[in-house]
Amino acid sequence: NKAANGKHAVQYWMHANMLTFEGKKMSKSLGNSILPDELFSGDHPLLNRGFDPTVVRFFMLQAHYASTLDFSNEALEAAEKGFQRLMAGMSIVDALPVSSSSEVDVTEIKNKVEASMNDDFNTPIVISHLFEVVKTINSVAEGRIKINEAEKNKLSQFLKRFVFEVLGLSLIHI
Repeated sequence: NKAANGKHAVQYWMHANMLTFEGKKMSKSLGNSILPDELFSGDHPLLNRGFDPTVVRFFMLQAHYASTLDFSNEALEAAEKGFQRLMAGMSIVDALPVSSSSEVDVTEIKNKVEASMNDDFNTPIVISHLFEVVKTINSVAEGRIKINEAEKNKLSQFLKRFVFEVLGLSLIHI
């Protein structure tokens, strides 16, 4: 089938599992169903405040699309902190000190991340690999391990492409 503009609407259909809020199935009758604009504005009695759409996306990426996604204020706040940690790591990559040798293998990192995506869009594992990369970045910044110029450039390019283009995250000011 083609959409009204004569083009295919999507290339892939993925069925997501149930949404819950604090462990209870979201439903209008319970008053715990939350619309996207309410997540962003915080204009819902169950929300303490609103969250940037990129933080909500990051939160959703932390669960496999086929698993139950449980919303809560605490879970959204934890996702916000995790997102900030990822962005903080990415923000210092280009300024990392370089050495003539490298203990960082970006090809290995890239292969792990891509293998996780190729495993049924396993974004929770992708995010865990990205947090490992942040630890590596911090270790280089603190002088505990070394990276050479070529690997640093590959790491910077890979992270920007993957985080911003593949995962669709963006820089925000929180």
